[in-house]
Amino acid sequence: KLKIEMLQLEKETADITHPFYLSKKCEILQDMNRHLEVVLKEKSALRRRLIKPRCQESLPIEVTFHRSVVDLLAEAVTFIENLESHLQTLRSIPQIPDMMKNMDTALTKAEMLVMDLEELAEQILKWREVHKE
Repeated sequence: KLKIEMLQLEKETADITHPFYLSKKCEILQDMNRHLEVVLKEKSALRRRLIKPRCQESLPIEVTFHRSVVDLLAEAVTFIENLESHLQTLRSIPQIPDMMKNMDTALTKAEMLVMDLEELAEQILKWREVHKE
């Protein structure tokens, strides 16, 4: 009975304790260990690369072009500063016909008010003339 239990236990734990599976797991762990060692070795190099300004190494510019680059960067900054207002203008383009109708209506109302005001001014002048005499 003890042998049967031992065989059954061995059968259930074969994937854990069998040398073939153990060697595969050991190999995987060694690969992982090597990878982590490489990462640790590169950690300081990675830190240095992240801290170092990128433009010094990735944008070598000849001296003759320095002025042009400065002008270009100034233009880029201006463009970025004005980008939101330009985008807002573009977004408002579909609303322009409605805005024009509203402006036409407002202009018509203003013209009507001007005509009423002119008429009122004429009446006031006539009233003054009548009361002066």
